[in-house]
Amino acid sequence: MSYEEKIDELNIILPEAKSPVGNYVATKISGKMLFISGQISIDENGQLIKGKIGKDLDTEAGYNAAKRCALSIIAQVKKACGNDLSKIKSCVKLTGFVNSSEDFIDQPKVINGASDLIASIFGNEGMHARAAVSTNSLPLGVSVEVDAIFELK
Repeated sequence: MSYEEKIDELNIILPEAKSPVGNYVATKISGKMLFISGQISIDENGQLIKGKIGKDLDTEAGYNAAKRCALSIIAQVKKACGNDLSKIKSCVKLTGFVNSSEDFIDQPKVINGASDLIASIFGNEGMHARAAVSTNSLPLGVSVEVDAIFELK
């Protein structure tokens, strides 16, 4: 089954791959590596998912925010590959940043939202190395930001 067929089977609707708002690029290919800039938590209506996990939002809401970041990552990957996800060999690494209260300790459970989505689409090729990092603030007050590295065929 192709990655596109898997997306359809899972009834996933990818968001629009947004252009950067600063002096950087959304994606960068170097050799066979595809780097995806950090994607912030935006809901299906285009609204920012804001707040601190452990204070304003619970772990499940954080998980869903991370999942939304992963959807944006896949949209950026697809755009960078000329709408051809078959060019992807594997997901190498995700780095997840969680805007969390100082006593919150479940950052890995939050970033599982992104990891689970990537694995559900790419299967074994979606298994990746990862970091889940707490931060006291993220751009625009969002709850989660995730960046990614993929290997191209």
